[in-house]
Formats: sequence, structure tokens, C-alpha cells
Amino acid sequence: MVSERGLDVLRAIVTDYVESREPVGSKSIVDRHSFGVSAATIRNDMAQLEDEELIVAPHTSSGRIPTDKGYRVFVDKLADRRPLSVAQKQAIESFMAQSADLDDVLSRTVRLLSHLTNQVAVVQYPSLAKNRVRHLELVALSPGRVLSVLIADNGVVEQRSIDLRFEHGAPSHAEAAPISEVALHDLRDRVLTAVGRLDLAAAAEQVRVMLAETLAGSSSDAATGIPSLDAQLLAVIAEQISANRSDRIVMAGTANLVRTENDFSRNLPPLLDAIEEQVVLLKLFGELELDQTGMGISIGRENEAFGLEETSVLSTGYESSAQSISRLAVLGPTRMDYSGNIAAVRAVARYLSRMFGED
Repeated sequence: MVSERGLDVLRAIVTDYVESREPVGSKSIVDRHSFGVSAATIRNDMAQLEDEELIVAPHTSSGRIPTDKGYRVFVDKLADRRPLSVAQKQAIESFMAQSADLDDVLSRTVRLLSHLTNQVAVVQYPSLAKNRVRHLELVALSPGRVLSVLIADNGVVEQRSIDLRFEHGAPSHAEAAPISEVALHDLRDRVLTAVGRLDLAAAAEQVRVMLAETLAGSSSDAATGIPSLDAQLLAVIAEQISANRSDRIVMAGTANLVRTENDFSRNLPPLLDAIEEQVVLLKLFGELELDQTGMGISIGRENEAFGLEETSVLSTGYESSAQSISRLAVLGPTRMDYSGNIAAVRAVARYLSRMFGED
């Protein structure tokens, strides 16, 4: 059983080791912290912590460093839950307010979070699967290009620029005829009528049915092998609606791992490969439960099943709609500033939720 002072000593060891990356000795604890006891007493506390496998000596006659178990006790019981500074909060608002669309919002999110924490930042795209189509717009950009803009009922916008291969039977290298705005509006209205009361999964299937009927009813297309304008647009709209964005993540800051490569005992390439595997991170998010404070934290060997046994993951959820919670996280070596990084993850997630709520 670790005493209260022993836990305070553990806090000092974690804090000093995270800051210096040097093993922490009893003399340094006495010099840097106000315990009011001798170095010999601190050594006794450290011996107790070592017996409990909360700290370990990396080398003979060296100071001590935290174990994965020690970091877990620190995070669960000892880490200060400090807020970001006013300047940091203002920087978040200023940077995020410049976002143009969903992709830009999430790109800015991971760049910002990586900068705030000096770790790898990861954000999961919001899921559109439970939402419906609020609006669809088809806009002729040029004789050979159409812009398809899908707006879900949570305000998320998905847009695609479609390069048409053929127009009215003319090959793409020929001079294309202007695209009829009337035809585009007619197709838009037909799609919206067909999918208006359906969720996105059902809506995508309905558009595929419309596509099949269009192809089957176009004898000239069957003879030439040339898809009609409607068929080309319906194919893209079906793909656009069915894109379940929760199966995608975006990340930034992998270079931060290289800068801290001394914190890893094995070579970095296998670790980088594991991180780049989106399926691995999505599975980790799915299994990482959030605690009563809304944080999910896994440390060191707790991540062994994912090939990330020398890393810590700090994750929380952000609300992209009333029905959808997606994940935001930072990942880095177990020697990290847990208090500061938790505060940054929380603050950015709150701001992201607010942005989607305003939409």
C-alpha cells in the first residue's frame, strides 16, 4: 500500500521525468520539491513505489522512471486537470474560425492539436449514416464539368466536382455541348423526391435503383456503351451519399514521433506503420471506453494488441450532430505531458462540437 506521501513522490517523479527525460533521484526530488523530509526518507518512499511496480531503475545506480502502471496511477489519481490559458483558447478560436468546409475543419483540427501537444493528432470524420439528405444541388461549371453539393441534415456539406466523360454521345476529346440547367434541376428534384424521407444508407440504395432504371431504359446507351448524363451523375451521387465518413480519419504530427524517437526502445518504422493503418486506430477508438469525465486514456502495454505498446492515447468525443459522436485523440510516447495534453484534447473537442452545433 502506497502512502499519501509516496503518491506525491510518484507525482514528482512523473513530472520531472516528463520534463527532463532523465531518471529522477531522491536528492533531485528533495531539491526541487517541498517535502520537508530527508533524501533518505524519500528513498524509502521510492523503494515502496518500486515494490509496487510503479517506478523502475533503467540502469544500475540510476534514478527512477515511471512504469506504465505508474503512469496509469498518475493519470487516474494524481494528474492536475488544468485548463488551457486564455491565449491558447483565443488561438484555437482564431485558427478554427478560418475553416472553409468539413475537410478544412478537420485538417485544421489535427494541425492545431498537434501543435498544442507536440504529439500525433488524430480526428475521426463525423458519421453521416444516421442523417438524411437535407438538400442536393447540381451546378454546371463548364460544358464538361458539374458540381454536386450534398448537404446532410446536420449541416455537413459533401461536394464533388464531376468531370463528364461524354455529353450527349460526344467523346470527351470532342467539343462538349453546354449542359442544360433545366436537365440538372429536373434530376436534382427527382433525387430529392426519392430520398427525402430516407436515412443516408437507404438513400444511397434508392439512387442506385434510379441508376439501374436509367441504364436499363436507355437503349442508345446500351448500343454505344456511353453512359448518359443522368447515369453519370446518379453514379456519383450514389457514391457521394453512401460515403460513411466515420470510417475515415485524418492525422497530423507524425514527425513529432521522430523528434522523440529516444523514448522508444524499438525502431520507429513498425510503429509508424501501425499508426498509418486507419483500421488499427478505428478499432482502438471503438474499444477505448470514455470515463466519467469523457476521456479515454490507454497507456503503454494496454495498447499492445494494436502494436502501440510504447505509446499512450488520449481520446475524447466530439458531437457532430445530435445522433453522432466521433473521436478526437492524441498519440505519443508514454513520457508525455498528460495534464496539458488532456486539457488540449478537451478544449479542441469542445470547440469542434460547438462549430458543428452552430451549423
